[in-house]
Order: sequence, then structure tokens, then C-alpha cells
Amino acid sequence: MANVIAVIWDFDKTLVDGYMQDPIFTEYGVDAGAFWREVNALPERYRKEQGVKVNPDTIYLNQFIRSAKQGVFPGLDNARLRSFGAKLRFYPGVPEIFPLTKAICADDPEYQKYEIKVEHYIVSTGMSEIIKGSAVYGEVDGIWGCELIEEPAGAQGENVISEIAYTIDNTTKTRAIFEINKGANVHPEIDVNAAMPEESRRVPFKNMIYIADGPSDVPAFSVVRGNGGATFAIYPKGDVRAFRQVEALRESGRIDTYAEADYREGSMSYMWISAKIREFADRITREERERIRRSVKGVPQHLNV
Repeated sequence: MANVIAVIWDFDKTLVDGYMQDPIFTEYGVDAGAFWREVNALPERYRKEQGVKVNPDTIYLNQFIRSAKQGVFPGLDNARLRSFGAKLRFYPGVPEIFPLTKAICADDPEYQKYEIKVEHYIVSTGMSEIIKGSAVYGEVDGIWGCELIEEPAGAQGENVISEIAYTIDNTTKTRAIFEINKGANVHPEIDVNAAMPEESRRVPFKNMIYIADGPSDVPAFSVVRGNGGATFAIYPKGDVRAFRQVEALRESGRIDTYAEADYREGSMSYMWISAKIREFADRITREERERIRRSVKGVPQHLNV
């Protein structure tokens, strides 16, 4: 079995400069600020009006569905969501960092001797279809995000998003991490909730790097770092508020370090991620050598007569 190093990425404000839904608002001429203010007010509104708890991470999906059905976003179906992926503005160095970091192990004969490889995953509370339409989709090994069902609507018979099929929130991101850990994403027959010995897991936590932008990723940071993996936060250049957030994460022990959102070769982000991959690969190499040494028995010798 290959020795896998998994680099797990958040999406919005981590790889993308802003939010993945920004092109939707531009296309339909909708005030993004007003939309998100209304979304952010919904949990308290429904608590007061109906006495129900609302998941603040995913309630935005209902607002998009409602707006599509009401004609605010006419014809907003999964195909159109995917088309918006091509309009995303990524931070410098994206998507180039994916193949470049994979090559660290793929191009090194010593690492290849022990089948060490780098895989990249995206775990996002955003919409999967937008990610699938973006420049990063072909460069990553898997994504977790929110999925939507569509249905015909309107006189023209256009489809629109109509129901929530699958969601990821800031807490269930940890489930995705456990799926990567146990290999359930590669072997669907594996139940992520089933007990599994550490030595049988496809990607040990100590081989994981989790990269995100802020406090909402604390559950994922905690799972990865608490089990021996590495955690890294980014912030937009010149954004003092975001800088203070990631510094607070470092001070509280949630992350190893942080840097500006620039992934070009030579940037701190690129060098830290690359160095951590090499550090993990070197450790795996040492572990494999030791495992082989212990498994080799002594050469039989002739008995002295």
C-alpha cells in the first residue's frame, strides 16, 4: 500500500479570494452584502418565531434555493452552478501549487522506493458544483461539499435548485477527515464509523496537513493537530483583522503557523507546505527502513563442528 501524505484544504478565503458564490451575485445583479446579512439573521429569526435550532453553517443553502424558486436567481441549476466555477478568482499560486507539491515525492527516487505520494483534498461548506467547475478540480484527489437536487420550474421548464442533498458544516468537516484517514473515500465498502486499527488506516493523521483561514475551522484543526498532523492558516495580504484571527489561532495552539495567502514558489506558504511534505516523507522513509530492518532475519550460519 502506498504511503500517502494528505494535504486537506478549506476553499473559501483559503484558495479563493472571497467566497465561491460571488460570481452568482454578479451575474444576477444581487447585492451580496444584503443577501449574507439576511442569511446571518435567519438562525435568530427562526429561533424566535418557531423555536427551532438552525445550523448557521448551512442555512445559506435554503436561502439560495428559496431565491432560485422565487426568480431572484432564475435558472440556477447544478449546470449553471458549475459554470460559475470558471469565474472564481484564486489566490496567487493556485492551482499550480497542487502539481508542484505532488512532484516533491513523485520525482524523488528515494521516496518512490517506498511508494510515498501526495494527495490533495478540498473539504468545504460551500457548493460542490462550483468547485467542480473551477480550475482546481482536475488537480485534486477528492472534494467534500454541499450537494443540491434540482427540479423543473417556471413556464420555460428550466431546472432550478430545489432541495438539499448533502451538507458539510464546520463540525462535519471532521467526518471527511476521518473518511480520508480510514480510506472510506477510496474504498466505499469501509464504514467510517467502524473500528479500525491504526496500522490499517490509509492515511495516518500524522501524515495530514490541514490548511484553512480562520476560527470556523477549529474542529478540523483540532482533529488533525491533536493526532500528530500539521495545521496551517492563511490570511489575505494587508487584512489586519484576518491577521489577528490567525495569530489568535497560533497563540491558542490550534495551528502550527500562518502566512499570507500567496502560494507561488518562493512564498512563505509554498515553502512551509513543501518543507512539511518533505519532513513527512523523510519520516516515512525512516519508518519504512526500520520496518524492513526488523523484518529481515539473520542469515543462517554453519554450525561449528
